Amino acid sequence: MMSLNRYRLKHLAKKKNRGAMRAADLLERPDRLIGVILIGNNLVNNFAAALTTVIAIRLYGEGSIALASIILTLAVLIFSEVTPKTIAALYPERIAFPASFILKPLLWILYPAVWLVNTISNALARVFGVDPSKATASEQLRPEELRTAVDEHGDLIPDQHQGILLNVLDLEKATVEDIMIPRNEVFGLDLEDDIPTLLKQIRTAEYTRLPVYEGDINNIIGILHLRNAARFIHGENATVTHEAIRRFTRDPYFIPEGTPLHTQLMHFQHQKRRMAIVVDEYGDVQGIVTMEDLLEEIVGDFTTNLAEEENPEISALENNWFLIEGGTSIRDINKHLQWELPTDGPKTLNGLIVEQLENIPEGHIGIKLGNYCIETEALSEKMIESARVKSATAP
Repeated sequence: MMSLNRYRLKHLAKKKNRGAMRAADLLERPDRLIGVILIGNNLVNNFAAALTTVIAIRLYGEGSIALASIILTLAVLIFSEVTPKTIAALYPERIAFPASFILKPLLWILYPAVWLVNTISNALARVFGVDPSKATASEQLRPEELRTAVDEHGDLIPDQHQGILLNVLDLEKATVEDIMIPRNEVFGLDLEDDIPTLLKQIRTAEYTRLPVYEGDINNIIGILHLRNAARFIHGENATVTHEAIRRFTRDPYFIPEGTPLHTQLMHFQHQKRRMAIVVDEYGDVQGIVTMEDLLEEIVGDFTTNLAEEENPEISALENNWFLIEGGTSIRDINKHLQWELPTDGPKTLNGLIVEQLENIPEGHIGIKLGNYCIETEALSEKMIESARVKSATAP
């Protein structure tokens, strides 16, 4: 009864399996179930001991009591304890479900004795701070425990589905700040540019939705879907105005940078949005995040970005070294290379190196961070543009 898988038991009970329903009902109060089993168990064992003693004395005298006790102990251990309990532990459903036919009416018949025993034992248990009326073990799995369950039962789940399940569990560990496109990489339309420049950007854009701002990206006025752009560029270029572009934009959707990914996924669903502007606590724009970015955290890459293909952020070099751009997300590096760079601080490789050095180096340097060797490759006055990185544990 105690070896039953509680989740499978609930599943079978929902399917109206009578044995599962009875077993689940008995397990709602484990103290009563244990009480009725042990009452019967001890009653039979004590009766067997007494009967064995009487038989031994009558047949062979008092000197045979010790030998009879040893024989009875072996018999009980083999035939009543070890063998049946081993079989029951290996095949709990086959034993527990039929046993519930007997245990449930037995509990009703012996209820006065069970109540008396449980009252005394429960009172003693409360002295030690245990409340037997409540479940002693939580039936709810924590995310880490559920992750272990998925890993352990991977042979029952296709690899692709297993990866998706694990990624879903990891959503709560990351925020939109971890996956957003940083503001310096955001491609948008500045309404202070002239019309020919804006039209060229619209016609050559590699993205479906473009942020529209005035002068500074912190002054975003809306999001232009290129499907709507066809409404004002169907004629001559001279007919296009800044006001026309403004009219066909949709109000921007702002979100805080610390929003957990699983929360933002629900927000996207409720708001019927596919792009959000990420802002910090001061209201300054930090970047953008899209529904595609979030879904890729679950199912992996499924879109094609031409710019990313032409300028890969992570390039393999000789001797297990990798050339990585400074602005590459630490989470992307860990996911791509199966590394364990720290993610609880800076979000990019540049930020990680600068945090260790506490300044921007004026010349090329090399550092060791945990099990990783890092050598700067390209520097600017504002950041480390790229670096060579190698895992010290690599062959």
